[in-house]
Amino acid sequence: MTDGARAATRTGQPPREAETHCPYCALQCGMVLRDTDDGRIEVQPRQFPTNRGGLCQKGWTAADLLDHPDRLTTPLVRDPSGTLRPATWAAALDRIVDGLRTVQRAHGRDAVAVFGGGGLTNEKAYALGKFARVALRTRHIDYNGRWCMSSAAAAGLRAFGVDRGLPFPLTDLGRTDTLLLVGTNPAETMPPLMRHVTDQRARGGRLIVVDPRLTATARQADLHLQPLPGTDLAVANALLHIALTEGLIDREYVAARTEGFDAVRRTVAEYWPAEVERLSGVPVADLEATARALGTAGSAMILTARGAEQHAKGVDTVSAYVNLALALGLPGRPHSGYGCLTGQGNGQGGREHGQKSDQLPGYRKIDDPAARAHVAGVWGVDPAELPGPGVPAYQLLDSLGTPDGPRALLVFGSNPVVSAPRAARVESRLRGLDLLVVADFLRSETAELADVVLPVAQWAEEDGTMTNLEGRVLRRRALRRPPPGVRTDLTVLADLAARLDAPDPVPTGPAAGPAVDRFPTDPRVVFAELRRASAGGVADYAGVSWERIESADGVFWPCPDPDGPDSPRLFADTFPTPTGRARFHAVRHRPAAEPVCADYPLHFTTGRVLAQYQSGTQTRRVDALRRAAPHGFVELHPDLATRLGVGDGDEVRVASRRGELRAPARLSPTIRPDTVFAPFHWPGAARANSVTNDALDPVSGMPEFKICAVRVERA
Repeated sequence: MTDGARAATRTGQPPREAETHCPYCALQCGMVLRDTDDGRIEVQPRQFPTNRGGLCQKGWTAADLLDHPDRLTTPLVRDPSGTLRPATWAAALDRIVDGLRTVQRAHGRDAVAVFGGGGLTNEKAYALGKFARVALRTRHIDYNGRWCMSSAAAAGLRAFGVDRGLPFPLTDLGRTDTLLLVGTNPAETMPPLMRHVTDQRARGGRLIVVDPRLTATARQADLHLQPLPGTDLAVANALLHIALTEGLIDREYVAARTEGFDAVRRTVAEYWPAEVERLSGVPVADLEATARALGTAGSAMILTARGAEQHAKGVDTVSAYVNLALALGLPGRPHSGYGCLTGQGNGQGGREHGQKSDQLPGYRKIDDPAARAHVAGVWGVDPAELPGPGVPAYQLLDSLGTPDGPRALLVFGSNPVVSAPRAARVESRLRGLDLLVVADFLRSETAELADVVLPVAQWAEEDGTMTNLEGRVLRRRALRRPPPGVRTDLTVLADLAARLDAPDPVPTGPAAGPAVDRFPTDPRVVFAELRRASAGGVADYAGVSWERIESADGVFWPCPDPDGPDSPRLFADTFPTPTGRARFHAVRHRPAAEPVCADYPLHFTTGRVLAQYQSGTQTRRVDALRRAAPHGFVELHPDLATRLGVGDGDEVRVASRRGELRAPARLSPTIRPDTVFAPFHWPGAARANSVTNDALDPVSGMPEFKICAVRVERA
C-alpha cells in the first residue's frame, strides 16, 4: 500500500492514490492511480510479476472513462413512447421488481434469467450467482466467460481434475526452453506478457506459434505454423504421432503419472504427417521440427487460447494438446506444462463462484448433493430450494422470449448484442423480452435495447478481488467514491433482493458463519462469505484474505488454510483426480460445423486488435484508442483481393448464412488466401458476429466463433 493510501485509511477519506490493477484483460497488470491537484486521474505502471512495470495503450488510458461525458449517472426507464428517460432509483427498481414478479407469476421462476460478465469482481460474480438462485430462485444464469475459456476449462477438468488457466506463475514462461503458442496473439491482446517471451528468447529458448495469420506474435517466432482454421486438433495429433515415431515420449512419466495412453496412441497412429499436411496446410517439415523442439527440450510449455478453443470441437482440440503435453512428461515439471491464456479480466474467478449455469461457489457442481448442502448452509436456505442446472450462455440467449424460454433478463457487465455469435438473432431475442434490465456505466448496444438501465460503479470506484490468468487472487482498490447517483453492483443486488422480499438467512452447518444480511453490500463481507462457500471445493479460497493478498503479490488458489501455503505451481507430485493420475483422452479431428461450398467458398475467422477490447463499449470511447483503431476492417490476402476485384480500402461485404458485415478491405500477405479475418469490437454494419456460427461444442457450450463459410464481394 502506498503512503498516500495509508494516510487516507487513517483519516477515513478517499485515498489520493491507490495500488490496483488494470480493468481490462486477465493479465491484470499492476498499476497506481493518482488523483492529481488539477482533477485528473493519473495512471502509472508498477512493478508486478505479470507486467513488470509495463502497460499497454489500453492500460495507460484506462482512467479516461471515469469522467467520460457518456458516463451514466442516473437510472433510465423506457417510457410508453419507447424512449429511455432519466428516472429515480426508486422508480427504476420498482419497475424492475414489478416486471420480475409479473413474469414469474405468469410463467414460473425460470422465466427470469441472469447474464453476467467475466469482468466482474469475485465478490460481484459470487453475489450474482447467489442472487439468481436465492432471490430469484431461477436456474437460468450464465455469463459471457462461457465464450472465453470454457473449452479449455472442460478439457483441463477431465485431464487434470482442475481448471486453472496457468498451473504455474507467468514468470515461468521466461525460463522454458521451448514455448508453443496455439491460437493466441499476446503481442496484441496482452502486450506486457511479451516481456516474459523476450526473456525466454534471450536465454536461447525457441518460440513456435500456430496461427492462420502471421500476427505480431508470429513475426517474433522461430517457426510459424499457419494451419487452416479449425484444423488445430489434427495438427496436435500429428505432433504426437511424430513424437511417438521418433521416440520422444517420456514413457516413465506416462507409466507413473497418467492413465488412458494406449487409446490415444492407437488414435494418433492414424494421423500421418503427410495426411495432416494435406488437411491443414502445415508442411511435414514444420510439424517434425515442432515435435522435435518440444520433445528434445529440457523444458517446454504448450499454451492455447481462443483460436484453438472457440470451435464446436474446442474441448477435443485442447485435449489433443494436453495429450501431447502429458506424453512428453511436461505437466508438473519445472518451467514446463500445459496452460491456457485466459482472456477477460476475471475470466478465471468469474466462473469459479457461481456465474456458470452448472456451478456453485468453489467450482462445485450444482447437481452434487454434497455441494448443494454445503453452499445452502452458508446461504441459510434449504438445499432443496436451490434450483438445478441451467443452460450455457448461447442456448440461454437463444431461448429468450420463446414459448419455453425466459421472458425477462438481467444483464451485468456484458454486451451480447455485439459479442454473441449470430448476433442479429440474439438482438432479436432481446427485443422480444417482456423485461430487459442492464446494469452498466456506459450505454452499450445492449443497454440501448433495455427497459431499465442502472448506472453502476467503475473499477476505480470500488474495492474487491480479481483472479488473473495464473489463478492469482488480487486486490482491486478504489481511488474514489462513485459519482452521485451511481451505485455499486452489490448495492443494486441488495436493493433488488430487499424489494423481492428475499427471506433473511438462517445459517446452518460448520461453514455457515455468523448471521449476516442476506445480500451484504460491503465487498469485504461478501468475500468472507465467499471464502466459507468455497471451502473444500476445487477452487478453495478459504485461506485467502484481503490482508494476505496485500501482504504479498496476491495469493494462488487453492489455498484452504489461512496459515498454510498457497499453490503457485500445481501437479508436482499428484493430480487432483480420483486416482492421482492425469487422464489422456483419445480425440479425432472432425471438420468445421459449416464447410465451404460454391455459394460460400471462403473461411471466416475473428479476433482482436491492439487498441480495442471485447465489444468495444469502453475502448471505442477513448480518444487515443479510437484514433489508433477507428473502425472495423476485413483482412484479405492480395491474391484473393485480385480475384474479387477489391482494392485496399474498398468497402466489402462478407456474407454467411446468418448475416453480413460491411467494412473496408485491408490487404495483407500475412493471411491465408482461402481465409478472411475481421476484428469483433465494432457494432452496426461492421459487426463481425453477425456472420459467425452458433454451432456449439457439445461439452463446453462454446460457439464456433473462429470458423464459418462466407463469400466476399465489393459492397
